[in-house]
Amino acid sequence: MISVIFVCLGNICRSPMAELVFKKMVEERGLANSFDIVSRGTSDEEEGNPVYYPAARVLREHGVDGTHRALQLTKKEVLNADYVLVMDSSNLFDVLRLTGGQCSEKIFKLCSFTPRPRDVADPWYTRDFEKAFSDISEGCSCFLDYIVEKHADMLGYDSRH
Repeated sequence: MISVIFVCLGNICRSPMAELVFKKMVEERGLANSFDIVSRGTSDEEEGNPVYYPAARVLREHGVDGTHRALQLTKKEVLNADYVLVMDSSNLFDVLRLTGGQCSEKIFKLCSFTPRPRDVADPWYTRDFEKAFSDISEGCSCFLDYIVEKHADMLGYDSRH
């Protein structure tokens, strides 16, 4: 099983959007049993809160369902994950600081897998939840393509059993 954690600051907008988008993508490819997918925040200020309403609305408009409650990322989770996908450079710095610089080989910006690496637009400040969704969808799709290629043998085994 491949463990993936999506990370943003509060865990109410971008990272839960990425979690739910990626879950839908792996389900559509018949790979849901091959992944453990969660999202977390680097801060505890939103802990326990649901997905922010405008983010949830955009997800629904794109046919993405699911629920989520915000949780703060722990060092143990990073150590145990296969991939930690952050939304921007600030999140990257926070996760590296949390781990004392450990695990840098498994921490990536989500959009680093796209042809145009960049930060995921932060809708908390821009109010453009559609742009964030677009960045996240592209990042998740390109990341899934990367995983399918890199772990083809394992994923093939999972689909046969």
